[in-house]
Amino acid sequence: MRTETTDPITGKTLKNPEGHPFVIEGEGESALKIYFENEESKQAYLEIETEHPGEDFQTNLDNPQPMGGDKR
Repeated sequence: MRTETTDPITGKTLKNPEGHPFVIEGEGESALKIYFENEESKQAYLEIETEHPGEDFQTNLDNPQPMGGDKR
């Protein structure tokens, strides 16, 4: 398991992460343990919607606007 001690919401690196809230993303050797500065930061992270192609058809993060260089 890999460990990340920089809170992805606040950007603060925790010098001593013990006792701080965390989540584990994934399973096995490729799992990632992410520590947070506080519960509010952890909750903000958990509320971010993600798209899982082939599994989740309720969340669509597609941007229908043409991008630079796109031809109509």
